[in-house]
Amino acid sequence: MTSSSKIAVRELPLFPLPEVVLFPTRPLPLHIFEFRYRIMMNTILESDRRFGVLMVDPVKGTIANTGCCAEIVHHQRLPDDRIKMLALGQQRFRVLEYVREKPYRVGLVEWIEDQPPAKDLRPLSTEVEQLLRDVVRLSAKLTEQNIELPEDLPDLPTELSYWVASNLYGVAAEQQLLLEMQDTATRLEREAEILTSTRNHLAARSVLKDTFNEK
Repeated sequence: MTSSSKIAVRELPLFPLPEVVLFPTRPLPLHIFEFRYRIMMNTILESDRRFGVLMVDPVKGTIANTGCCAEIVHHQRLPDDRIKMLALGQQRFRVLEYVREKPYRVGLVEWIEDQPPAKDLRPLSTEVEQLLRDVVRLSAKLTEQNIELPEDLPDLPTELSYWVASNLYGVAAEQQLLLEMQDTATRLEREAEILTSTRNHLAARSVLKDTFNEK
């Protein structure tokens, strides 16, 4: 038996979204109005409520090959056939091939998971969480707004890595790289680099603000 035949594959309706990268466990609110996607969602709602989300690069016009499966957990039909819905990220997948493209894309996909950790990830996870708290504290100070982390911030390293990745804004290409990583430690390490850079930038701005306020 070849290793590839052991991999669970299935056909999955695919929903490409510009600069949107969905991660496991994370929510995705959607407003479905385009005709072909209304067809797609109505079909999905009659089956297992699952579809794949793939990031579209608006500059290159390319569709990512790795995405995240989403499950519809709530939907509301509007009078003109539009649908408002909330989906939740499930497993990640890689597209093996497109089965068809019309009226909407359907792909043959294989599920992907992180490799089992080779070391205790808790120290790295704690470091990332502390950096996150520093960034939130500095952001709140600079904007003079009450910004707080949610009380249910994930404490498991893999789930925390997904949470942090999903809350990076304006960097879809970076999020896509984090989604494709199959090692939790590597993902957390990259997030620590991003958060450290952000913290240092905010800290410098905070010093400037304090200096001007003193004058």
